[in-house]
Amino acid sequence: MAGSGRRPEHRGPPELFYDEAEARKYTQNSRVVEIQSQMSERAVELLGLPEDRPCLLLDVGCGSGLSGDYISEEGHYWIGMDISPAMLDVAVEREVDGDLLLADVGHGIPFRPGTFDGCISISAVQWLCNADKKSHSPPKRLYRFFSTLYTALARGSRAVLQLYPENSEQLELITAQAMRAGFTGGMVVDYPNSAKAKKFFLCLFVGTSGTLPKGLGTECASEELHQAKFTNERTRFRNVKGKSVKKSRDWILEKKERRRRQGKEVRADTKYTGRKRRPHF
Repeated sequence: MAGSGRRPEHRGPPELFYDEAEARKYTQNSRVVEIQSQMSERAVELLGLPEDRPCLLLDVGCGSGLSGDYISEEGHYWIGMDISPAMLDVAVEREVDGDLLLADVGHGIPFRPGTFDGCISISAVQWLCNADKKSHSPPKRLYRFFSTLYTALARGSRAVLQLYPENSEQLELITAQAMRAGFTGGMVVDYPNSAKAKKFFLCLFVGTSGTLPKGLGTECASEELHQAKFTNERTRFRNVKGKSVKKSRDWILEKKERRRRQGKEVRADTKYTGRKRRPHF
């Protein structure tokens, strides 16, 4: 159930569609990576996480770990679930920071109650609406997913699921099963008047009835804030949020330090860390 950051135009189970070749192709597509990163940033923003401590998040349909990269950059920990072995193989090769689990979320979320501080999912949940086998019942699979997700989340937390519904009936089916499982909340739609930029985020609350966030692009002010800002200042080492630019030396050192804190084996830092090699002819 890998989230590719694009609207799925195919049929068939995701574990078959996302084979090794497809997994590598989309993971190396710069546009897909950019879209995935943007949607992950928005999903984490909608979670409303506390700023004073790191959280443990669940990434449903984690794919090759592109969403997890953003979660790690924000200083949080994560566990990713996906049904595609090829996608998870790419994630392992990329040495993502999160832990990975091969599983079909239509069978449920296999974690203890209250394990996670939040959950995100990018372009994955609509897969549960497909009956890829005779034994598959979309309403039952959706309810199993949402009911076990509700249990696995801490009280007062949120789940933010970005999805591509095929039609209004599918949207109603997904929302109805989430509410039946105990969630409150609803759909946040970013840029509702744009054919290309329109995005659906199912924002769900656990145990408390929170205020549903406003969608981007519903006001002129939101549009202006979302647009890129240009500056003459050099941003070689830090981006506009004050974080290290991706793939820079500082970004690599920060990632290595996070992995050390998790007890993982990491190569020693040297003067060559983060330095690009010249091409050989």
